[in-house]
Amino acid sequence: MSRPRSDEKRRAILAAATRVIVEQGLGAPTAGIAKAAGVANGSFFTYFETKADLFNQLYLELKGEMAHAAMKGFPVKAALREQAFHVWRNWMNFAVSFPAKRRALAQLGVCEEVTPATRTAALKSAAGLVELMERMQAEGSLRTASRSFAGAIMNSLAEATMDFMLHDPAQARKHCKAGFEALWRAMN
Repeated sequence: MSRPRSDEKRRAILAAATRVIVEQGLGAPTAGIAKAAGVANGSFFTYFETKADLFNQLYLELKGEMAHAAMKGFPVKAALREQAFHVWRNWMNFAVSFPAKRRALAQLGVCEEVTPATRTAALKSAAGLVELMERMQAEGSLRTASRSFAGAIMNSLAEATMDFMLHDPAQARKHCKAGFEALWRAMN
């Protein structure tokens, strides 16, 4: 008979995995993640069949949380530029507010154990963001570029902006706006 699952324990394991991945990398042992979550190592496997399963679920969780934060309060009737800045500002604020989640997501983003199916599911959960990016791209200078190339440019600008916002919090709003202006010019 399997043990009953608790949402609280699952969330604790995901939160601990985020912290441990940031501190120790993707090679951190599951026993260390379980210990950081305050659960027995055997309990870890009640929630996640394998470490790869944990990575895939954590990737989905973090991507979904980031997309939700970015789209919060989305101004549906606003012009494209205003919509794009709204999402950009929310995205930057999320990343600056939760730097461990950002760093764990960056590591999971290059993790070979995160499957193509998981990456596709994450894109589907961020459909509003994808649609906004596609509208920006369709009207701009990158209209003939692949979506993945345009996304890589956007992510590079975002990462640089986040770094400056974190390292110079007194000028965070200025960096956020300057990063968006660079993105807007690159996409239009």
